[in-house]
Amino acid sequence: MPTALIADDEPHLIRHLETLLGQAWPELQIVARARNGLEAAQQIAAQQPDFAFLDIQMPGLTGLEVAQGIEGDTRVVFVTAYDEYALPAFEAAALDYLLKPLQLARLERTVARLREALPQAETDQQLHQALQSLAPRVGTPLRFVRASQGELTHQIAVADILYFHADDKYTVVQTAQGEHLIRTPIAELLTLLDPETFWQVHRSTIVNVSHLSGTRRDDNSRLFVRFHGHARELPVSRAYVARFKAM
Repeated sequence: MPTALIADDEPHLIRHLETLLGQAWPELQIVARARNGLEAAQQIAAQQPDFAFLDIQMPGLTGLEVAQGIEGDTRVVFVTAYDEYALPAFEAAALDYLLKPLQLARLERTVARLREALPQAETDQQLHQALQSLAPRVGTPLRFVRASQGELTHQIAVADILYFHADDKYTVVQTAQGEHLIRTPIAELLTLLDPETFWQVHRSTIVNVSHLSGTRRDDNSRLFVRFHGHARELPVSRAYVARFKAM
């Protein structure tokens, strides 16, 4: 089922667009709604929707800034009352540019374009089985992970894990002793881990904050997290930088 996010600082316009989309594309599932640019960036990184309908003028980050920071496969449609942003919108690889007030007939043409851009979903039964084998009781955070290292399989206490990082078909489980591999994707791990301890810092990375030694900014103001007893630093996406202001 195709998914989408709607971001606008005016709630009634979110509801209006959602109503029109319900008529133009009943199969489209709205998985997130955002009232400002920072929230939109965080939701896109976390939910990875197929499409994002972004107002351009929003508090925090503009719709253009949100689009420029997307690191996944989410495609963008800009929705605005101002036509002067059309050129930078298409330079940001927007699929379409809708002017307010929205009209159903115009939105239906956008939907036709989005349907053509929608990739065919692929089912990975092995990932599903791996998730099922890891799933704890409902409401109980994951405590152990069974992960491979070469030909061996290890049971690793989640508390000992420094971070999870998506790598091609696998997810790397990094401990102080080394790397292990599992097939459970980052998005699924987020539903299993304790959110107070494990923070997503990038669309492909979850870190255990209890093992963090601090942060560092490079000459381009990009933020990196550092770990106790581990040399590798990991980048923090712009959508998650605000969580580290106190560090």
